Amino acid sequence: MSAVRHGALALALLLLLLPWPPAGARQVAGVDLPEQLAADGHSLALRGAGVRNKWFLKLYVAGLYLPAELREADAARVIAADAPMAIRLVITSGMITPKKMEHAIREGFDKATDGHTAPLVDRIEHFIAVFRPGIHKGDRYDLQYMPGQGTTIRHNGQEKSRIPGLDFKQALFGIWLSQRPAQESLKRALLGE
Repeated sequence: MSAVRHGALALALLLLLLPWPPAGARQVAGVDLPEQLAADGHSLALRGAGVRNKWFLKLYVAGLYLPAELREADAARVIAADAPMAIRLVITSGMITPKKMEHAIREGFDKATDGHTAPLVDRIEHFIAVFRPGIHKGDRYDLQYMPGQGTTIRHNGQEKSRIPGLDFKQALFGIWLSQRPAQESLKRALLGE
């Protein structure tokens, strides 16, 4: 057998041994995100996904799930829309503590609302409370908005909270998609750019 043939065979075997994402999933920084997410009877498609970095750390992977009518919408339209949608966060760093998450959430809401958080204060506190029991590498948080119901927060598939109001959802999604997002490159990745 020739050296070229041996090389091709070795490469083929190596490719078979590599981990592949499950069918219907997109892999981002080692995290598998499903291409579709079911939310209260609605099928939401993964628009885009990316990594939240801070300094040299990969903190979490985020995916944005939207209904068909918003798959091509710009960030402002996604934020404003009173339509089913979701953001999935998968924690990829053991360095995230409840205190650090609280600080990041407060800063994110402040930026997303241009400092106008007063009408949301109680609901922001309710949201922050979800993270207080602890955050671990591999934890999954689904932030699902449904018109008329509000935003449901699920931790590893278990419902932890439901927060009412389109205004809350707009500020929450604005953390990643507003004019002052948590990270510009993550915003572009979530929008599939």
